[in-house]
Amino acid sequence: MGIGLLAKIGGGRERMKNEVFNQIANTIVEGDPSATVEGVRQALEMGWEPLDIINQGLVVGMNIISEQYSNGECFLPNLVIAARCMERSMQVLEPELKKRQQEVKSAGRVVIGTVQGDIHEIGKSLVGTMLAVNGFQVYDLGVNVSPEAFIAKIRETGAQLLGMSALLTTTMTVQREVIRQLEAEGMRDHIRVMVGGAPVTASWADEIGADGYAEDAVGAVGLAQRLMGLGG
Repeated sequence: MGIGLLAKIGGGRERMKNEVFNQIANTIVEGDPSATVEGVRQALEMGWEPLDIINQGLVVGMNIISEQYSNGECFLPNLVIAARCMERSMQVLEPELKKRQQEVKSAGRVVIGTVQGDIHEIGKSLVGTMLAVNGFQVYDLGVNVSPEAFIAKIRETGAQLLGMSALLTTTMTVQREVIRQLEAEGMRDHIRVMVGGAPVTASWADEIGADGYAEDAVGAVGLAQRLMGLGG
């Protein structure tokens, strides 16, 4: 077989790969989890590497929807559905990554949770999903998390970031309490603290000594990347 024919065949396969990955990205933007998973399975059947499917398909789609959300071109439900596309796809891809002894490069370890006395879940969970999509290793403690539980998990995981959510004015003071405990335990210099939630503001973050405030899940990703020196 001549070199020219080999190149043509190779070029055709590369075009097909790009088309499939673009389709995967588009299904995320369109908010169709079943179609995303189908595209991922098709890409695996065609022999393409899980990491390529993630980086050239799924992440591209999430970046597009995140940018649209930031520009006001789509809304929170669109972001939630896109995150669901990613989660379901990763359930398919993770066993394949393990088979190949591959792993997604970690952007950093982050502990997140809704503070003690507060049981609001949705915003915090979306932040966790978006951080995971962007390569962070996320330890989600759930809701009603005590300062002691945050401290213990940071110690256990060696986390570099802490994200605390509070949706009530009566519970946001717990964010300050956690930071004070980090200081008392001599841990504050080793971890960056992000805060968020409906009543939380940038001035509140400054007042309690947090490293940053994010208004929404997309903002939380950018903040986390900046705090980790990733240029997000």
